[in-house]
Amino acid sequence: MPVTTTAKRALRGSKKKELVNKLITKKIEVAIRVAKKSKSLEKVLIATSLIDRAAKKKVIHKNKAARVKSQLSKLLVKTIKSKGKTSKKG
Repeated sequence: MPVTTTAKRALRGSKKKELVNKLITKKIEVAIRVAKKSKSLEKVLIATSLIDRAAKKKVIHKNKAARVKSQLSKLLVKTIKSKGKTSKKG
């Protein structure tokens, strides 16, 4: 346990930040799960926006944010390519 008053204050602050960071991380995880399941542009954009905000606030590392956004964009490319490949047998 902290002894000095500044250490006690820092502990209170870090506990509050921990709660906020966990909430943000949970929202990101849910948004990614929904985006991977639906593979729609709207859901991917929502997840990307949440990821960018979390990286800006340093909740997650910027390289992790870039990696996850890349994975989500690959999902969109696959769905666009699969929609474009309609076979016309005549």
